[in-house]
Amino acid sequence: MANLLKQSARCLGLVSAVGLASLASAQVTASVSSADGLDRGFALLYNLEFEPANQAFLGWERQHPNDPTGHACEAAGLLFSELSRLGVLESQFYEDDKTFESRKKLTPDPAIRTRFDAALEQADSRSHARLAKDAKDRDALFALTLSSGLKADYAALIEKRNLASLHYTKEATAWAEQLQVVDPQCYDAHLATGVSQYIIGSMAAPIRWLVRLGGISADKQKGISELQLTAERGHYLAPFARILLAIAYVREKNKPHARELLVGLRDEFPHNPLFAQEIARLSAAEVPAKP
Repeated sequence: MANLLKQSARCLGLVSAVGLASLASAQVTASVSSADGLDRGFALLYNLEFEPANQAFLGWERQHPNDPTGHACEAAGLLFSELSRLGVLESQFYEDDKTFESRKKLTPDPAIRTRFDAALEQADSRSHARLAKDAKDRDALFALTLSSGLKADYAALIEKRNLASLHYTKEATAWAEQLQVVDPQCYDAHLATGVSQYIIGSMAAPIRWLVRLGGISADKQKGISELQLTAERGHYLAPFARILLAIAYVREKNKPHARELLVGLRDEFPHNPLFAQEIARLSAAEVPAKP
């Protein structure tokens, strides 16, 4: 039983890791001009242009001081830049459970950690204040989904604290499910639930049973369907859902489909070298060895 619990915690850490909610965003009700600031920030983030992305998010915060969305996006950008600096973003890191299990505990930048924690505290406090007035506040629910996902990512990927990551993953899923009830058209929210459904659904049966006791459901095919829904109909997270689907296809040994998704991402975000690198790696893996 102890071994199963250890495996469960490890795999749930992988849920958080593959999820990389650091790319998430809120489905906001703001005007087109204000939403453009978030669009620009996330386009820059997908292109790995971290400082311009951070400035875009900070500018949106200044224009919307009472909205938790900007602070959550700021934290997302900070974590994603730290993951890039530490070399965590290469997809082969997630290709199988053995590779993920053997990862090392990393040394974070303390200044980035301080800014990250402060941004999350602002996002959480503003979200709860808005929910106290309106329990169906869409932006507050998504900001809390994002905040919990970011905490899970930091715990799993940088600190290697899988049990803490499990706690935050469960929180993120619960907030995402509430958001889906409030706004069924918020397709970005399906990414949080889709990742957990896919990875947990891929576990051995005894581990799935233990995870269900912890309150997290698991259905591999449903997870794929939810990721596809975000990929096809999401806004800020549509590109990221395609990234996650590509990783899922690599894990399922469907490398041609993974390459197809990565080619589209490479063309859409030409300043991100990771897509071209992964395409080259997949292509090299498919070249038959010489006799």
